[in-house]
Amino acid sequence: MSSGMKKSGIDWIGEIPNDWNTSILKKCLLEINDSNNPIKTKNVLSLTNKLGVVPYEDKGNQGNKAKEDYSGYKLAYENTIVANSMNVLIGSVGISKYYGCVSPVYYVFRSKGNADLRYINYIFQNVGFQKELRKYAKGIMEIRLRVSAHDILRRIIPFPNVSTQTRIANYLDKVCEDINNVIANTEHSIEEYKSLKQSIIAEAISKGIRGNSRETKDSGISWIGKIPSNWEVKKGKHVLKYLERPVLDTDEVITCFRDGEVTLRSNRREDGFTFSMQETGYQGIEPGDLVVHGMDGFAGAIGISDSRGKGTPVLNVLGSSEDKKFIMYYLRNMAYGGIFIALSTGIRVRSCDTNWNKLKELPFVIPPKDEQKEISDYIDDKCRSIDALILSKTNFLAELEKYKKSIIYEYVTGKKEVPEL
Repeated sequence: MSSGMKKSGIDWIGEIPNDWNTSILKKCLLEINDSNNPIKTKNVLSLTNKLGVVPYEDKGNQGNKAKEDYSGYKLAYENTIVANSMNVLIGSVGISKYYGCVSPVYYVFRSKGNADLRYINYIFQNVGFQKELRKYAKGIMEIRLRVSAHDILRRIIPFPNVSTQTRIANYLDKVCEDINNVIANTEHSIEEYKSLKQSIIAEAISKGIRGNSRETKDSGISWIGKIPSNWEVKKGKHVLKYLERPVLDTDEVITCFRDGEVTLRSNRREDGFTFSMQETGYQGIEPGDLVVHGMDGFAGAIGISDSRGKGTPVLNVLGSSEDKKFIMYYLRNMAYGGIFIALSTGIRVRSCDTNWNKLKELPFVIPPKDEQKEISDYIDDKCRSIDALILSKTNFLAELEKYKKSIIYEYVTGKKEVPEL
């Protein structure tokens, strides 16, 4: 049982049990800087927030590609902590179950024998500890802040005896596994709703919503197939107009987000963005303009602006005599269906350019004007209810993540005692 609480003297830790101590990480962790030169292993390990430390080929299409020159890498061993120097502030830390090599931007630590690495790993997942590390971060961009291994190892942590650390780690392993299972199931449900939404859009913009009894013809577009015979196929340059509006002194910055919202940046968030000192090439945007992000259009950053403002040159600001919402859904269908990626000649992973020179050469299927609005209204109605379900589940995910973080904090700082089994 707890013997009462005492002040730790550290703000983010607060009170700890009377029989606990505090310690600097350096007393329980040792940095390993073993070079992979000459090459000892080609088993490249990677680190993701969700999967932890895994062989590179197991992480899928996330992050940067591994280099083929392994001599610049450092060695990681089984039962060591691996931390990304640039993402440690968001908990990009994990325990390796493998022998392999990691990027030189990673740190590798081993226990000095007086610590359970799982307990230490939970310390790194603690928001309070991450905020403490931020005080020592260096860098010019928010997404590239780096904390040195020296500064990490000099941070003070709550430090009970090893048996208590192990009891806490065992308990958190079980609780977090249960929470992670619920998170995974919820994420899977969200993906299913997104797939349903995509199928509704794809069917409506290529076949219409007036039933399948109409006469059809081949569209000549491989990803569309047959279309109603009274529909036309036109190139983008005959459907869209590239707008070049002047910028007003009062204009705020507009951003086209990957969820399709085109709005003033201040309506969403300011953090995580960089600002240009010279706004060369910026253009005016009016409410109702169709906007296609030149770099992120492939991921769904296509929408109709709800505001007056200005956008960077990477945004394609477009007008059309057709129903712009129908055109928006047509382009989003290309994004969701991977068409932009398939047509891309770029070399970057999961990316492609959707600039005006490409958009104007794309084939569009064009129903009669009244049917375009009928289709876009139908998609709006169907997607509205699906989006509400997705939002509800997304909010639930945020609450789960918040709960998991609070559980980790309460047990690694001794605010709560591991229940007796």
